[in-house]
Amino acid sequence: MAERDKVLSVNNLVINFKTDNGILKAVRDVSFDLTQGETLCIVGESGSGKSVTSKAIMGILANNAIIAGGNIIYRGENLLEIAEEEFYKIRGHKIGMIFQDPLSSLNPIVKIGKQITEATLINSDKLKLMYNDLISEDMIRYKNTLARMNIAIDTEKKKLDLLETEIKRKEYDSVAAKAADQSLLKEKKAQFKDFVKKTKEEYMGQAKQLKAVLSETEKRAKKQVKEYKAQVTEEHNKAMAELKKRLASASGDEAKKQIQQEIKEEKLAFTNKLSITKEEAKRRALEIMREVGIPEPEKRFNQYPFEFSGGMRQRIVIAIALTASPEILICDEPTTALDVTIQAQILELINRIKEERNLSCIFITHDLGVVANMADRVAVMYAGKIVEYGTVDEIFYDPRHPYTWALLSSIPDVDSKEKLEAIPGTPPNMIFPPKGDAFAARSKYAMNIDFREQPDYYKVTDTHYAATWLLDPKAPKVEMPKIVSERIRISLEEDNHEQAE
Repeated sequence: MAERDKVLSVNNLVINFKTDNGILKAVRDVSFDLTQGETLCIVGESGSGKSVTSKAIMGILANNAIIAGGNIIYRGENLLEIAEEEFYKIRGHKIGMIFQDPLSSLNPIVKIGKQITEATLINSDKLKLMYNDLISEDMIRYKNTLARMNIAIDTEKKKLDLLETEIKRKEYDSVAAKAADQSLLKEKKAQFKDFVKKTKEEYMGQAKQLKAVLSETEKRAKKQVKEYKAQVTEEHNKAMAELKKRLASASGDEAKKQIQQEIKEEKLAFTNKLSITKEEAKRRALEIMREVGIPEPEKRFNQYPFEFSGGMRQRIVIAIALTASPEILICDEPTTALDVTIQAQILELINRIKEERNLSCIFITHDLGVVANMADRVAVMYAGKIVEYGTVDEIFYDPRHPYTWALLSSIPDVDSKEKLEAIPGTPPNMIFPPKGDAFAARSKYAMNIDFREQPDYYKVTDTHYAATWLLDPKAPKVEMPKIVSERIRISLEEDNHEQAE
């Protein structure tokens, strides 16, 4: 995979949550790439870490989240280290997100037209946008340096808080053991104080130099914006003077009417060069509403969310996500709250928009039936880890992990005569994650080693990997469940029949 094709790269991401009962390991060493124009489906049961991963990409994790390792690289920047000011320019504008419940995503007391145009009107001052673009690179360097400093300090502070919490909750057998831990905590606090001092000295020196560069860039940017405004105003004044001159010398109502229309258009063009008007924002909103299949958009523009069906509300949410023309669209189970017929329509809509706009898409779901219609590649997640990773054909026609088999075995199918198989048991408590393969306790294929050690990824093909001891050369040969092999056989026969025709 060429580096230029990658639009997003998640590397060894580890996310924990601080809870009253202990540290919950939500995402454990997750890595994947997203390439231009493709759809990556992340599939797994509730609690597998799918949505937490997507929220980390969007920078909207809860306050009790601890990013304990890894990075998320977008356009050469680590999203885990950038300032909120920079993330504000990326979130929604470059990376959009559609959530699973459209009703909770919309304000029930605000008309949908206002909700669709809100982002456009917030960024309506084109002169301000021009200024921000001109200073963007130097501003980002300065803000990101401060952000890295704060993140480094905050990370160490969370480690210290965690140690202090563990010591407070610990029950001691002896006074000496308690004193040893108290001494350790005191030492760690002193180390943290020294760390803060050294970190600030290091980063503030860099920040001071970058601030000086930024100040010079801001002066040049202000001058360029002022010159642009003066030029546009001068051109407008000349055009208006010429039009007024023509109007004064025009004879006949039709000729005057035509020139008056040109004057109106010139005023509008001048305004649009400096800002986005409400009329222009509405025009764009109506275009997007038509694009996502909302009928009678002019009428619907002034209606409230409760006046729409669930499917139409989801179309509105999609329209809002598209207003800023993002290049990555994250869909977090966008059809879960909809009935089957509407689900198919929304999936078809997302696919069509993705193709028309050449979007890269991360589609999160627990439904492998949805995956078949959406994915180019699939990541199967369980207990915070990706257990199998491959193209959609590899996952459906050559699955290798017992968990993938279990998911495929539980999908209703009209052709197969085999009985559906429910996945026994429940996912593990990730405050106390299993020592070995997290799925072992629920798998009838588990071996002794599955309970002792986590398996590495075994390469099936250049694009297909699975983390299961069943792929180890020493493992006994195991056949996939009959219901899965039967479905693969039927599907392949249907494909061959269609090709023959």
